[in-house]
Amino acid sequence: MRFNVVKNTVLLFVLVMISCANLSKSEAKNLKSEIIKQNEVLNKIENDSTIIVGANQMESYLPLLKGKRVGIVANQTSVIFKHNPTSSLEPSNDAYSHLVDSLVLLNIDIKTVFAPEHGFRGTADAGEHVKDGIDTKTNLPIVSLYGKNKKPSPGQLKNIDIIIFDIQDVGARFYTYISSLHYVMEASAEARIPVIILDRPNPNGHYIDGPILEMEHTSFVGMHPIPVVHGMTIGEYAKMINGEKWLANGIQCELNVIPLKNYNHSVSYSLPIYPSPNLPNDKSINLYPSLCFFEGTNVSVGRGTKFPFQIFGSPFLNPKLYDFEFTPEPNFGSKYPKHQDKLCHGKNLILTENLKILNLKWLIEAYNNTENKAEFFNTFFTKLAGTKKLQQQIEAGLNEEQIKATWQEGLKNFKKTKAKYLIYK
Repeated sequence: MRFNVVKNTVLLFVLVMISCANLSKSEAKNLKSEIIKQNEVLNKIENDSTIIVGANQMESYLPLLKGKRVGIVANQTSVIFKHNPTSSLEPSNDAYSHLVDSLVLLNIDIKTVFAPEHGFRGTADAGEHVKDGIDTKTNLPIVSLYGKNKKPSPGQLKNIDIIIFDIQDVGARFYTYISSLHYVMEASAEARIPVIILDRPNPNGHYIDGPILEMEHTSFVGMHPIPVVHGMTIGEYAKMINGEKWLANGIQCELNVIPLKNYNHSVSYSLPIYPSPNLPNDKSINLYPSLCFFEGTNVSVGRGTKFPFQIFGSPFLNPKLYDFEFTPEPNFGSKYPKHQDKLCHGKNLILTENLKILNLKWLIEAYNNTENKAEFFNTFFTKLAGTKKLQQQIEAGLNEEQIKATWQEGLKNFKKTKAKYLIYK
C-alpha cells in the first residue's frame, strides 16, 4: 500500500508541474491544493483490507488520458474518495471529489459528459427523460443517454479519442446503467474509440438468482440473456458483453478495466452515495432486485414516501392481512408516484434480514390477496421478468420453490459463462 502512495504522489506532482505552466498563479495554487487533497485519499487509507475503487487508482489511468480528448460517462457516484467511504449515503465535499471536477483541475481535456438515467447529478426521476445541457460547475456539455438518445451518435463522438465509464451499479438486470454501458461500448467499438472502465463494487454481488432473460423480451430494462441478479461488477460485466459478442454485429470494444483492490464478491459493501433517488440506503439496495417486480403490478414499492424500496402496498390488498399503511405523495425522485394520495395497505420490510436470494414470496402473496387478480399485472412485468413464464407460473398457483426450480438449468449455464470473465473471486 505504501508503494501505491508513493506512485500516486510522484505522478500527480509531475502532472501539477505540467498543468501549472498553462494556469494563472491563483489557478495553479488551487490545483496544487486539490492535488494535496487527492493524495490524502491514499494517506488516510487505514489498512490493506480497504476496498480501493478504480477511480482512486489515478496512476493506472491518468497516463492513458495524456494528450487525449476525453468523454466521460458519469453521474453523482463517479467520485474519488478522500478517505475511507462511510455508509451515510449523504453527499459530503469532505469525503470525496467528483471525478469530472478532479480531472478538469488536472487539465485533462474533457470534451463531453454523457449522463445515464437520473442525470449527471442524479436528480431525475426513474423513467424521466434527461435533457442535454451544460454543467454549471465545469461548463462542460452534457449529453443525455436516457430518453430517445440511448446510444452516443457518431457526431457526439467525433471529437473524442477515449471514453471513461465510471458509474456505481447495483447488480440487477433491470437497473439501466448496464444497458447504458452496452450502448456506450457499441458506439465506441463502431467509432474505434477505446473505453476505460473504472470498476466499483457490486453491493448485490454475493448471490446470483432469477429467471434468465429470453431474447424476445429484450428492452432497456433487460438487454442480455442473464438472470435478474448477475453477481458481477460493472467491469466484469463489460468483459462479458465483449466476450459473448452481444454488441451489434458481434463487434468488440477496445476495453481497459481498472480493477478494484482488496475486493471479492463475498465482501459486503455499503454504498457511500445513493446510486439513484429511490435507492437511498443499503436496505433499499438489498431489497431492490426482489421488490422491483412490483413495478410491473398495481402495487407500490414506496415511491413518494420516505422509504422507497423498503415497503410495499396497494389500496387493493387485504387490510386484515396487510396492516402497514402509507400514502404516496410527490417528492424528490418521484413527481407522480403510483397511488398518489391513496391509502395503501402493505408491509414494512425495513427490519427484515438482508437477502441472499431473490424473494418471490412477497410478490406471490400480494397476488393471492389482491381484490382483482385480473388487474394485478401490467405489460411492464414481462419486461422486468424477461419472460412471460413468471407471471404465468404465479397465476397458475405455483409457489416460490416450484418456480425457482425452473430457473436452475439456466442459472447453471450462466455461472459457467460468467466464470470466464470474473476479475474477483
